[in-house]
Amino acid sequence: MAFLTSLILAAFAGYVGAWYFGAVEGNFALLLFVATVVTGCFWLAERFYFLPKRRRAAEALDASLAQRREELARQGINEVDRVDVKARERLIMQPWWLDWTAGLFPVILVVFLLRSFLFEPFKIPSGSMMPTLLTGDLILVNKFTYGLRLPVINTKLTEGRTPARGDVMVFRYPPKPSLDYIKRVVGVPGDEVAYLNKRLTINGQAVNKDAVPEYFDEETMRYLKQYTETLGEKPHKLLNDDTRRAGISEAEVMAFPNQENCRYSVEGVVCKVPAGHYFMMGDNRDNSLDSRYWGFVPDKNIVGRAFFVWMNFGNLKRIGAFQ
Repeated sequence: MAFLTSLILAAFAGYVGAWYFGAVEGNFALLLFVATVVTGCFWLAERFYFLPKRRRAAEALDASLAQRREELARQGINEVDRVDVKARERLIMQPWWLDWTAGLFPVILVVFLLRSFLFEPFKIPSGSMMPTLLTGDLILVNKFTYGLRLPVINTKLTEGRTPARGDVMVFRYPPKPSLDYIKRVVGVPGDEVAYLNKRLTINGQAVNKDAVPEYFDEETMRYLKQYTETLGEKPHKLLNDDTRRAGISEAEVMAFPNQENCRYSVEGVVCKVPAGHYFMMGDNRDNSLDSRYWGFVPDKNIVGRAFFVWMNFGNLKRIGAFQ
């Protein structure tokens, strides 16, 4: 078993190493699921086979020691060395290969359950959601708001509520589902979303957009126009970059399902959101690769609703809830 465990641990280490160096496309949810199953099997084997076996061996040693003490006592010898006691401790001790598998199972199981069904941490990798979220923000994502889903396969177990306009949502990037993206829900099934001349319209109604003081982008060291927009029940802020054009050429757009629902022009884009899909946009409107470029997000790709910044090591003032 020690050799088998070494092979399993080496396989895990090899996978993580290959993932780190870009040799394979990693899947943390799958890795955590496999780790839970493997350590769980070792935990069951330890609880119902290996530990009872070690206990029986210790009990046999105890019986042997008791018999030896009786024989020595009949011979008038009452002082007994402690070597056999140390041997008993070695018998009952959990071997290293169970320490690294069964011993880790409770911790891995708790992490797996929390991450799969309650809250999952993410790190913001880019500025596409500025000023709401900044590069380096560590956020929490609620995994049950939109319904509980089975890990890895993402099959829905409970309904929850449907995503609403204005929600900040984490989802599997449709062109490459192994990647997680974060954007704001702009259009829900049945909506006609138009973003023309940097003005958002939903079902023919212009979304309210009020100018507020300019935002200083510390990454590019320049000021951007900032607005307050109300999509859902609460307002949020967005940015516009006057140096970027509003129009989108079809050459900039990836091929995606239901692409016939979208029309592109020098003014921008108009899309009709199909059933079971959502139209996503970043708050940094002119610097966001979103549904305008790669299409709609199907319901099966939803991961959860982002709601809280729990840490930013470069700016502790970032900690807190956001809209």
